[in-house]
Amino acid sequence: MARPSEGPPRHRPRKRFGQHFLVPTWAAKLVSAIDPQPDQTFLEIGPGQGAITRRLAERAAAVVAVEVDRDLAATLRAEAIDRLTVIEADVLEIDMASLGLPAGTRVAGNLPYNISSPILFQLLDAQRRLNLFADATLMLQKEVADRLIALPGTRDYGPLTIFTALDARVTRLLTLPPGAFHPPPKVTSAVVRVLFLPASQRPVVPAAFESMIRALFGARRKTVANGLKAPAAATGTTPADALARAGLDPRLRPEQLSVGQLLALARALST
Repeated sequence: MARPSEGPPRHRPRKRFGQHFLVPTWAAKLVSAIDPQPDQTFLEIGPGQGAITRRLAERAAAVVAVEVDRDLAATLRAEAIDRLTVIEADVLEIDMASLGLPAGTRVAGNLPYNISSPILFQLLDAQRRLNLFADATLMLQKEVADRLIALPGTRDYGPLTIFTALDARVTRLLTLPPGAFHPPPKVTSAVVRVLFLPASQRPVVPAAFESMIRALFGARRKTVANGLKAPAAATGTTPADALARAGLDPRLRPEQLSVGQLLALARALST
């Protein structure tokens, strides 16, 4: 099927949906980086005007596009693009299991900046429960991308880095200027690839891990010993005992601990 003309935007971007549409030249660069294959299925989050969608549908086996804006969803559906299914819904309210996606589905999306972190956590949760995805290529605000790939000891290292690292490995693919979008956002964007780990490579996460991370990084200027007081009390131990069992210096600050050390500390809390 011939590709519809990609002329000027026909839809007035809506601020409440955080809409910034990728221009065609950058859409082509992004799809080239994604490198879709004829046997692959894609879940696209927020197809917008279809700049990525059409190119994915030309090259992949199937594309399921989830769009919250009913006008955009209707317009895209009316094009009757081969191998494309358009679902009008808020992606944060969807049960991923209900979409009928095959194992190994790839994800693509230009994520609204105001909900990019919740969408990332949703994908990570779905992967842990369903083992559904191979990878996700996502456009994000550069600051969010920086947090995803941050190293221990840096200011960007925090809960998003840590929770993502449990289930995936992240690499930066592209940096996009504001002019890559219509209308141009006030920030620089980046494209990352989130490569999901198979179940056999994901660590067993102790029950105390999430609440411990929230407590530690909610007081990240304090030492680990200070930040650990509430989590330790909740598990019937003391910060000193837990840190000793984990072999960690109580004077360290939370952002200095690697994911492996944080897992060891959570296990020590549960001992």
